[in-house]
Amino acid sequence: MELWIRLLVLLWLVNFAPPIVAAIMEDKCNAPCDAGCLWRDGRPLLGKHKTTRGVVSAILTGGAIGPLLGFPFWLSLSAAILSMVGDLFSSFLKRRFSFKSGDTVPGLDQVPEGLLPFCLLGPYYNLSLGYVLFFGITFGIGAYLGSIFLHRVLLRKPFEAYPRKIKALTRFRELVSCRITARPFSQILNFEDAVYYHVFMKFVLKTIGIYERGERNALVVEKREVTFHFHDLPAAFDGYRILFLSDLHLDGLPGLTERAVQILRETPSDLCILGGDFRMNTYGPFTPALRQMSLLLPEIQAKDGILGVLGNHDCPEIVETLKQMGVKFLVNGSLPVERGGELVWIVGTDDCHYFKAHDVKAAFNGLPPEIFSIFVSHSNEVYKEAFGYRPKLYLCGHTHGGQILIPPFGPIFTHSKAPRAFCQGRWNYKGMPGYTSFGVGVSGVPVRFNCKGEVTLIVLRRGQ
Repeated sequence: MELWIRLLVLLWLVNFAPPIVAAIMEDKCNAPCDAGCLWRDGRPLLGKHKTTRGVVSAILTGGAIGPLLGFPFWLSLSAAILSMVGDLFSSFLKRRFSFKSGDTVPGLDQVPEGLLPFCLLGPYYNLSLGYVLFFGITFGIGAYLGSIFLHRVLLRKPFEAYPRKIKALTRFRELVSCRITARPFSQILNFEDAVYYHVFMKFVLKTIGIYERGERNALVVEKREVTFHFHDLPAAFDGYRILFLSDLHLDGLPGLTERAVQILRETPSDLCILGGDFRMNTYGPFTPALRQMSLLLPEIQAKDGILGVLGNHDCPEIVETLKQMGVKFLVNGSLPVERGGELVWIVGTDDCHYFKAHDVKAAFNGLPPEIFSIFVSHSNEVYKEAFGYRPKLYLCGHTHGGQILIPPFGPIFTHSKAPRAFCQGRWNYKGMPGYTSFGVGVSGVPVRFNCKGEVTLIVLRRGQ
């Protein structure tokens, strides 16, 4: 039985290696094994889904994992090679039977790659024919279920208005963060947010007697006005006011929505931009956050409307609901704002921190380099990519300014891969100015120390 389990693990990992590598690398190094060649019947020899990258990753997986499972290196490497020979043979037969590349065919997809390795494994371990056949059935069922999960769950649109490009890794993270809401599974799958922050950090702060003070601090939200000057700002936009609200997390702290609404009623603007992260937690239901947003959005006074991007806490399902409330989302896209016959383009990218759904190239697609553009991302982490397209201003949030600051050292955590100098307030990268909002709300543990929340009013001015 022990050998049977180890063999299953080995060959399943070999089988799953190509789609896992494809999910990580996406379009990189994905040249097909058959180089696009056609067979004598005029159909592809193998098809575009059988890539050299996939075959190599499967063979290397077998060679690396085999010794860890107690198999000789040469044996596990050879078994992986034979499994891939069987897999390529399956693809060859599927093309002959007119199945499209990527189609799932029960049995034909699993039998050759599951049984061909036993040409070597069977004699080596002196396995009976019944043993091999039973193994083949078990392997085939597992591999088939894995294929179904990949193609019908991870590579299929979850709903018609799904705003993102379908990527297996992004879809898997959405399942963990947005679809699995039952306890305790949601907490287990989101350990950092559920246990580290909500249990451990709360316990520590309460033990030293400062938790309640931190909660009160988190309700202190101020209006911050920041002015940027541009020599090439279209004249009609001189004095243009952008209300920037990032990291709202309104469902995380009672009283926060009321405080934000109080500021919004006193802050008219020309345009409002929502910087993402509407939900408090990174898991569980998002309806409480939408209820709070329904109270906040009617209080926004913005002549040219409300634009928004998604953050690492946000489920794609919220897009349609917030659209009905008047928010236009930029999911790797752009929209122009017109004043007096002149234009400023707002370019927005999807979350780059957790869901990895950003596509800066697609966001700027079709925009000439000489336009005046403002780039909006939930996080500051794509500043180098954005710089290549020369936006005049980069607006972001995500870091909450650190949320907990210890003078003179600054933030304990920024949760960003960008330099710490880019994690709060103004910054500049090679002449590209940026601003990282301290955020309206809080996430993780709902406290702030030495770091106030903010509603930001960005004022554009023409001149030096």
